[in-house]
Amino acid sequence: MNRIAMPATDTEAGSKPDAPTYRAASFTDIDMVHRRLGEIIADMPYYNDEFKAFETARMSRNHLAALIEADPYHVMLLLSGDEVAGFMISGPDLGTLWLYWSCVFPEFRKSSIAIRSVRRFIEHWDNGCFHKVSTYTMAGNAPARAIMERQGFTLTATLEQHIFGEDYLLYEHRLTKAVPGYDHGVRGGPRRALSRTVKRWLARK
Repeated sequence: MNRIAMPATDTEAGSKPDAPTYRAASFTDIDMVHRRLGEIIADMPYYNDEFKAFETARMSRNHLAALIEADPYHVMLLLSGDEVAGFMISGPDLGTLWLYWSCVFPEFRKSSIAIRSVRRFIEHWDNGCFHKVSTYTMAGNAPARAIMERQGFTLTATLEQHIFGEDYLLYEHRLTKAVPGYDHGVRGGPRRALSRTVKRWLARK
């Protein structure tokens, strides 16, 4: 089961008219993404300590590497000019594309990057491979809910005491699946984990 929340917080105040760009992450980006995600999880006001500890451990460097290995765009870096302004982390599970985290760094939040990047995320993944994108957020996370609803996500269900005793909202966005078969996601096992560790080490050199 995906135990996910979406903490995007952004407004259009002070935004520039040019749309943000994005790129796929590489193994050289893993340390930065892991560090910034840990900071964002720790600072989020919406989630309890149990969830924060669980999610910080789950989103390990090896897990990020596995997502990149499956498809580099599962760790999509949001760009403001030449700078990385945030990221969107996703992964396939049982034929559904789950948006795990959508994060804009605090120094870029007085912009429209979060809103526009969700739009770009949908455009990129509406490639015929998935029926839908699913994501969780919390009832109290009004900025994330506003962004989801503005970009065409539908509130599918309210899940009571769903994650460590707290209520979560399931949002979904329909895609157009045209390609037969399903993406089975990341490849596990100690051999794959060791291979990814070696690749991360080589990427630092």
